Amino acid sequence: MAFAMMAMTASAQKFAHFNSADVIPSMKEYTTAMQELETMSKQYDEDLKMMQDELQKKSEEYQKEQANLLENVRARREQELQDLYQRLQQSYQDNQQALQKAQQEKLGIIQEKVLSAVKKLGEAGNYVYIVDISSGVIPFVNTSLSTDITADVKKEVGIVP
Repeated sequence: MAFAMMAMTASAQKFAHFNSADVIPSMKEYTTAMQELETMSKQYDEDLKMMQDELQKKSEEYQKEQANLLENVRARREQELQDLYQRLQQSYQDNQQALQKAQQEKLGIIQEKVLSAVKKLGEAGNYVYIVDISSGVIPFVNTSLSTDITADVKKEVGIVP
């Protein structure tokens, strides 16, 4: 009898799955975020290109004049080139960090919206578990025994089919 009760309880439980790799790229917020990140990246690239061009120009000028410069002037110019190179390297690192931070912030907001929609659907549908099949964390999901709520998640986050 206990086995029959366990079987009934297990069969009454509802499970669902969705595919965030299908939901997130379809979101308007994702498209906007990717465009903003691309614009930001291009601006950083342009800034770095200008700094590289300046370094290249000053380096070429120095090499042309190097033989005719006094020792103290040569040392000062070499230090200027070294300082410019270090600023270039620091700018590259700062830009990469800023871009990564912006990406984490923008995608975090999007992921929160999806998570909120999944929680809402989970509570409304009385699901025990809802699994994101795109994450690869769950080694197996028998999708024939689980309800696919990807379309419902899309609808909940504002994606109109």
